[in-house]
Amino acid sequence: MRSTPHRAFGAGALVVAALAALSLPATPAAARTSEAARSAPAPVAAACTPAQAVTNGGFENGTSPWSASSTSVITSRTGESAHGGTTFAWLDGVGSTHTDTLSQSVTIPGGCSSATLTFWLHIDTTETTSSTAYDKLTAKIGSTTLATYSNLDKNTGYVQKSLDVSSFAGQTVTLSFTGTEDSSLRTSFVLDDIALDTSGDSTPPPADSTRTPAAPSYTVNLSSDTNGFVWNGHESVSFTNASASALNEVYLRLWDNYHGTCSAMPITVTNVTGGTAGALSVNCTALKITLPTPLNQGQSTTIGFDLGITVPSGADRFGHDGAFSNIGNALPVLAVRDGAGWHLDPYTNNGESFYSLAADFRVTLDHPSSLLVPATGTSTDTPGTSGRTVTTATASKVRDFAWGSGPFSKISGTSSAGVPVNVYSVSGISSSSAQSMLSTAKSAVDAHAARFGAYPYGELDAVIDNNYWFGGMEYPGFVLDLVSTTALTHEIGHQWWYGIVGDDEYNSPWLDEAFTDYATDLAQGLTGTNCWSNVSWSSSSEKITNSMAYWDAHSSRYSTVVYGYGKCALHDLRRLLGDTVMAKLLKDYATAHWYGVSTTAEFKAAAQAATSTDLTSFWTQHRIDG
Repeated sequence: MRSTPHRAFGAGALVVAALAALSLPATPAAARTSEAARSAPAPVAAACTPAQAVTNGGFENGTSPWSASSTSVITSRTGESAHGGTTFAWLDGVGSTHTDTLSQSVTIPGGCSSATLTFWLHIDTTETTSSTAYDKLTAKIGSTTLATYSNLDKNTGYVQKSLDVSSFAGQTVTLSFTGTEDSSLRTSFVLDDIALDTSGDSTPPPADSTRTPAAPSYTVNLSSDTNGFVWNGHESVSFTNASASALNEVYLRLWDNYHGTCSAMPITVTNVTGGTAGALSVNCTALKITLPTPLNQGQSTTIGFDLGITVPSGADRFGHDGAFSNIGNALPVLAVRDGAGWHLDPYTNNGESFYSLAADFRVTLDHPSSLLVPATGTSTDTPGTSGRTVTTATASKVRDFAWGSGPFSKISGTSSAGVPVNVYSVSGISSSSAQSMLSTAKSAVDAHAARFGAYPYGELDAVIDNNYWFGGMEYPGFVLDLVSTTALTHEIGHQWWYGIVGDDEYNSPWLDEAFTDYATDLAQGLTGTNCWSNVSWSSSSEKITNSMAYWDAHSSRYSTVVYGYGKCALHDLRRLLGDTVMAKLLKDYATAHWYGVSTTAEFKAAAQAATSTDLTSFWTQHRIDG
């Protein structure tokens, strides 16, 4: 997204067993000792019994055993929302001098080498400062302060915090949280899903890193109202469990519920079949569906549901600008489970939260014939009933499906490499601007394909609207953009870096934005000369590889670091490796991850394999961790 640019779910408690110590064979000297002494077992260290020490950490079972400064601290009242379930702990948020406390006595088992306190924290504030911590939340065990957070750490959703408390093993101590506000302007500290997990000395088995549910296939049938603002119908998805760990549930991401409220959701899912719908979570953007029986490795199943979509007003990636609708991230898609567990990160409006596996879509859109419907995939139109048209779009190996509707002006062409390109313009876009964007789209898709591999999605649709506040937005085979050569070249570059080569856009945004901005420079003949010399970090914690949780708390730096410093780092890597080696590295890397998922560690390994120069200092200098 956002070529003009303006939370991860932790794994569950580790369950491990301490290995019994084995007696070594007797040495000759030891053989002279008594039989009893030689047969006595070697001393064994106290075994660790893994445990979760916090009781009622999600606050769903009343208030016990928590102690709080007032009855309003543990609550389900409106104004804030739970990370999971319906209840949470809300400290402060008063806007005057105030202190709230929350505590519980916990016993941390002895004999355990690891004890970790985790909790999900959401901070919102009306403080406007970017430098002074007026309001604070302190986490303690006993009299020891573990961490302090403040209004400077505000975020748009929950962020999981993880603190090492291993030194308290074998003790009974008080876990406490204290929130303090000064005399004016409120800050709310909202806590949920608090846990204190212990594990033993033996190395735990690695979590199953296989990404699942795999090979999703979506079938969608929707019909619109006369304006194309309301769509109703049915969606089903078939999928396979690729993991050795059984699937007991799946999650649907209803991303666009961010644009409404839980009491007035723009995306509604009802009448679920193939599973049992649970409670909505993550501000109503995640819906848990429990499967009737565990789905073992290699097994497949299908869930279905009725779907309602109401497009809000606004020139956004989900919204309508007058008569012209953009319907991005509206179709519910399966969340991904990997070695980190289920990825149920919050929506971010600063960038993207999206992480999905390549899937097949067949989407049928019944709409008034007066509306054109650009969409992901290859579309065919057939006559409907009473002045309506049925647009059927099919797409293979894409990560999402988006479409638009409205009385667009449409022009078409074909790139030199044979890619059909369509430009859809809203009213107010001149014919010369539309033609310019068509020419840009044709040259950009060919330039990127020559560097990274042939464009695989059939046709490419671009919707042009100069009212987009965000610059541009990418979907497979479908982009939204201003009249801007650079912005459109960038969004089309995302067809490779996010579309074909996927990534976890919430936790590793640089893997699509920096790579796409680098590709945009190359397509426009720019070499990033001396751009790294202009780098200036705002803090020691600022890194190119930071997640959207960090960038939502430091939004003014997101574009500068992820886009700007990120592409400059890639230009620097090209200068270090040489143009030919860098070009081969990226093309080979794209080929190796075609329709797969890229990680920072995998890219660093591929880069290191391309050169005999040790790149350790390069990654450190450029703050590329992972």
